[in-house]
Formats: sequence, C-alpha cells, structure tokens
Amino acid sequence: MSLNFQLQPLELHQFDLANGLRVVLNKVDSIPVVSLAVYYDVGSRNERKGRTGFAHLFEHMMFQGSENVPKAAHFQYIMKAGGTMNGTTSSERTNYYETLPANELPLALWLESDRMRSLAVTQENLDNQREAVKEEKRLRYDNQPYGEVFDLINRMIFRNFSNSHSTIGSMEDLDAATVDDVQDFFRTYYAPNNAVMALSGAFEIDEARSLISRYFETIPSQERPAPVDVDEPAEVAETYLEYEDKLAPFPAFLFGWKIPERRSPEFLALYLAGKLLYDGDSSRLYQKLVKGDESVIQLFGFTDERRGPSSIFVGAIPKPDRDLSQIREVIMEEIRDLAINAPTGAEMQKLANQLINDTVRVRQSSMARAQQLAEHALYDGDPALINSELDELLAVTADQIRDAVSKYLDSENRALLDVVTKKSGTN
Repeated sequence: MSLNFQLQPLELHQFDLANGLRVVLNKVDSIPVVSLAVYYDVGSRNERKGRTGFAHLFEHMMFQGSENVPKAAHFQYIMKAGGTMNGTTSSERTNYYETLPANELPLALWLESDRMRSLAVTQENLDNQREAVKEEKRLRYDNQPYGEVFDLINRMIFRNFSNSHSTIGSMEDLDAATVDDVQDFFRTYYAPNNAVMALSGAFEIDEARSLISRYFETIPSQERPAPVDVDEPAEVAETYLEYEDKLAPFPAFLFGWKIPERRSPEFLALYLAGKLLYDGDSSRLYQKLVKGDESVIQLFGFTDERRGPSSIFVGAIPKPDRDLSQIREVIMEEIRDLAINAPTGAEMQKLANQLINDTVRVRQSSMARAQQLAEHALYDGDPALINSELDELLAVTADQIRDAVSKYLDSENRALLDVVTKKSGTN
C-alpha cells in the first residue's frame, strides 16, 4: 500500500522523574483542553491462580478516595471543572484518564498523584468495591445473553493461565482477598516506576514539567515486579466446545485463532486481514452474510492485541432456521480465498484510505493522542512510534497478508465455540 500522503509528526517531550515515572508531553494548542492518561503496567496477565480479578478490582478501588480526596470525590472534582474521565482494565494494563479545560491541568495532576501516593485501602472500601465488581459481573456476564462467550473462547485459545483467564476474575478469589492482599497489590503495581503518564493538549512545556515534578517526584518507587511469562505453544488449547446459554435467544458461534504478538510483521498483516474480512459495511463478510444472503442478525470480529501471543475472533448470530455450518463455511471460504489469492488492488487501496482516515481522527483528539502515547511508552518503550505506525501499516503488502492468513487462519489450529440456546426440559 502506498499513497502520496504525509502526516506532520507529533512533537514530543520525554523525561523520567527520579522515582522512575516515565512522562510524555505532546503540546497541541488547537483546542484549549488537556488530556492526561496514566497507564499502570498491570492487567490480568499479572495475576496468579487463586488471586484473579485484582487488576479490575483496583480500577474500582482507585476511585474510592485517598489522603486528600474523599470517596468518590475524584468524579465530582472533574465533572465540576467541566471535564470527563474514566478508567479501564485489560489483560495488558490498567489506565486512568481525564480531559479538562486547559486551565485545570493542576487539578488533574493533583488528583492522579494523590491516589498514586495514598490510595485508601480499607476494609470498608474493599468490601463495597468487591460487591460492585460482583454486580458488574452479574449484569455484564452472568445475566447477559452471550455474556460468557469471549471468556470461553480465550480459555479455548490460550493454554497459559496468564493469557487465558478472565479480566473480571473469579468471585471466589475476590471473596478470599484480604486487606493485606490488596495493600500488597497496590504497593507492587501502583508505583511510579511501574507507570507511564502522557499529557496532550494546550499547555506550556516548562509549566507542565514543573507541575508534574511538584506532584509526583516525592512518591516513592518500589521494587519492580517480576516479568510475566506469557509464552504459548502454537496449538490452541481446545478446538471445539458446545456451550448452552440459557439466556441466548438464538444460537451463535465464534471462531478463535492464536496469532503472533502485537506489532510483529505477521500481526500487522493479520490485523489488516481482519479489517478486510469483518471491519465495516464494506468488508467481505458483511457484504456476503449481512447484505448478500441476509443470513445473520449480527456479524462480529475483533483482533485482540497483546504483548505476547494475541488472537483474532470471528463470529455470528445467524437468523432463525439458518444453517450455522453453511455460514461458517462462508467465513472459511473467504479466509481461504485471502490465503490463496491475496487481497485485490482495490482492497489494498481501501485499506490505505481507512488507515489514513483512522490516524487523522486519532490526531484530532487530545485523549486519543494521550492514550496512544502512553500505550507505546508502556508496551514498546518508545512513544515516538505514534509517528511511524501508519507508515508501518501502509508498508504491508498484499503478499504478506496472503502469507499470514495462509499460515495462521486457513488452518485447523483454531477454536470453535458453538453457543446453543436453552435445551428443552432444562431449568
């Protein structure tokens, strides 16, 4: 793929505090807002058997107050200042982020530094957030049609516990957690030398550096956690599973493949193959299954990007009385075609247009910039990759996509999860 298109590189300023906190600054004055993203190097990959769900629990705990911020006041301070905020947990990291009017930068830095320094880890906070996580699990997983399917397919794809277990974790493990366990987790993973911070928007570089040093420099560092072993055999853990979902109105299915780690050449080729197969109304499978024979209610696909072995999912909820095996065969036929014939010139041009459009949209958002900078700093040690990742994707050839699809997707080494509806006579 190649287009006569050149993006202006983002101007970046990087520095480390004495306590190990890595900081990336990106000054863009076009809109008078600032976005702050703090990424901690802890996700479900860091958890061990018997202690799952801690990373996600901490996403909740981090809003329960600290030495100078009362419980739930973090939200109130941000909202009253005209800002937005949130936090998320994945297998790879836990992040916290806010966007505020530019003059409120000190508020954002003070709030993030106070909870990094002095989170209120109390029995009361542990108990109420443990219950909040349980309620979230009931709402999003247990009592939601198809709510368990992605956790199930992960366990079918991955053999290594660090990769295979659910981010929300085991409720039995959370019940068994003590305040001491939670305090140890906070001390180990929520240290400045286990975090990166990215700031993007309208601010003065010298002033931002001074404020960051003022609020964060005196937070003590901790011993770095041991590296996580995420190695995997090439084979998926389980090739087939039938799962009865008593809440599902229709049968469904989900394919899953194990693929190489993020940013590797083969991962990039497979990521682009996924866009051709299932991303958007013009994708091959949408045109065949949704617009063409109108055989599915919903088509979905996703590339799960990880620092270790990653995965691709493709699945569908067929319309009633449609043949699931025929729909699965359509999916595999399109994969086989990509593996033999490679994408067409028109498809490669479409990919280039999509990639450029996506990159421009990210560049227009201070929060999207901050999050991408923090991610590259945490995962790759180089936030400047934000300036070259588009070129890396545009450099992927049709032959590379064909070869990667042939090696990883056009293969019997895949997981198939069949979701069946409540069987007659069951409760």
